[in-house]
Amino acid sequence: MTAGEIRRTLQREFVRTLRKPFVDAVKEYDMVRAGDRIAVCISGGKDSMLLALLMQDLQHTVDFELLFLAMDPGYAPAGRAHLEENAARLELPLEIFETNVLRVAGNHASEHPCFLCAKMRRGHLYTEAQKRGCNKIALGHHYDDAIETVLMGIIYGGQVQAMLPRVKAKNYAGMELIRPLYLTREKAVQAWADFCGLTFLPCDCPAKTLESDTKRAEIKALIASLAAGNPQIEANILNAVKNVDTAKLVGWRDENGKHSFLDRL
Repeated sequence: MTAGEIRRTLQREFVRTLRKPFVDAVKEYDMVRAGDRIAVCISGGKDSMLLALLMQDLQHTVDFELLFLAMDPGYAPAGRAHLEENAARLELPLEIFETNVLRVAGNHASEHPCFLCAKMRRGHLYTEAQKRGCNKIALGHHYDDAIETVLMGIIYGGQVQAMLPRVKAKNYAGMELIRPLYLTREKAVQAWADFCGLTFLPCDCPAKTLESDTKRAEIKALIASLAAGNPQIEANILNAVKNVDTAKLVGWRDENGKHSFLDRL
């Protein structure tokens, strides 16, 4: 398929499963406004590449600027080449900058490098986007990432938390993070990639060889097993952090510190 043909699939075959949930999320959470300058952060995977095309499509209805920003965290040459080939095939004018994130994360957090890696990546992306005059970065996290995060926090973190569709940056003045694929299912993204004959870059981190042992993989399998018996399970997980009954919390924390239900008695 040509770049034009791939783009047209989002107006035809995948308008209901991809374009509609994307537009719904952008509108529901007021993610994109006229005058924005947004850096779509391209990891090389299917989600961020799809996001880039959907954001371009959105420019037909909203007056904002886009650039496509990719970080090379220390890819193997083949990984870097695959990223560049896919960008060329989709006619995305990619801006690539280099870092040593994979090496640093591996050296300083050898047992659990993913958290440090993600934190460092985010910082580099904010910095580079801000240098280019952007006020927002857009990441390719989708619905499945969001519900997995809820269960990850409860089961392994001992806390109730959500992956928010919009986040104001704490350390980068005037910057914000948005997740326009927040309502988009991963299986729909994969179906689109397969339909278009696209193959994308997996994470190039050496820790990825242990993917089947990661906590997120365990959570993904747990959700799949529960949803097999009750398809409503997935929606219920995300709805749980949208419909919190604050009167029935044993404890919570906010910018003023920790609180207890005892304070209300």
